[in-house]
Amino acid sequence: MTARVGRLSLLDRPQLRRIAAFGSANERVLFGVVGFVGISVLWEVASNTGLFRKSLLSSPTLIWKAAVTDFGNATIWPHITTSLTEFSFGFALALIIGIPLGLAIGMFRRVDYFVSVLLSGIYATPKVALVPLIILVAGIGLEAKLIVVFLLTIFAVVVSTVAGVHSVSEKHLDITRSFGASRWLMFRSVVLPSTFPYILTGVRIGAGRALVGVVTAEFLAANEGIGYYISLFGTFLDTSRVMLGIVLLGTFGVALGEVLRFIERRFEIWRPDVR
Repeated sequence: MTARVGRLSLLDRPQLRRIAAFGSANERVLFGVVGFVGISVLWEVASNTGLFRKSLLSSPTLIWKAAVTDFGNATIWPHITTSLTEFSFGFALALIIGIPLGLAIGMFRRVDYFVSVLLSGIYATPKVALVPLIILVAGIGLEAKLIVVFLLTIFAVVVSTVAGVHSVSEKHLDITRSFGASRWLMFRSVVLPSTFPYILTGVRIGAGRALVGVVTAEFLAANEGIGYYISLFGTFLDTSRVMLGIVLLGTFGVALGEVLRFIERRFEIWRPDVR
């Protein structure tokens, strides 16, 4: 009985309550970190016990050494800067064009009829098949990478935006019409707030596709960038640096996804109930 009371008193301490609250609020991140550390430890143990050759999959310690070397002598920074530039401009261009286009398609039937066939045709075409033509027209500079990133990103943004416009409740639109609201007021006060969570979902999905577009373009034609970095050291069988490039891409993708997911949760209350 005394031991039980002692355990209860320990659980009632403010410090333990704060730790428990922090763990509950950040459970997803904590489990993710634990999973990453666990896989890294298993990977290191497997490589050191000879379950696979380090020349094929490297190991966490060798990747860390490569990272210290390349970040220390600043040889990897130009590749990171180039990839971030291509991602930022291509992604921003897709948002600037994709969001208004999705809103127009969702709101105006004739706009949907006019561009739906063209968009469907481009969407069904593998983007890798278009890369040689893009390189032929735009070269291997920044412009070609922007086009590839743009093409891989815009459809996710447009489709999510259109779905958001179509999710707007008819009863809300009828109420605004009954009060004689203009089309602009209806769009600003009903359509846009209801669509915004869907737009954020499209932005989050499009961000991942934009990252794929950057790497794809750099694999095929580039002289700088993380994709080029991976391809270059792959030809030299330097798997530590190949895996370092992959880890950098994965880290950037996870960080960007978490930021966008946080923003999306802040506006989740605006998502309409379609039940």
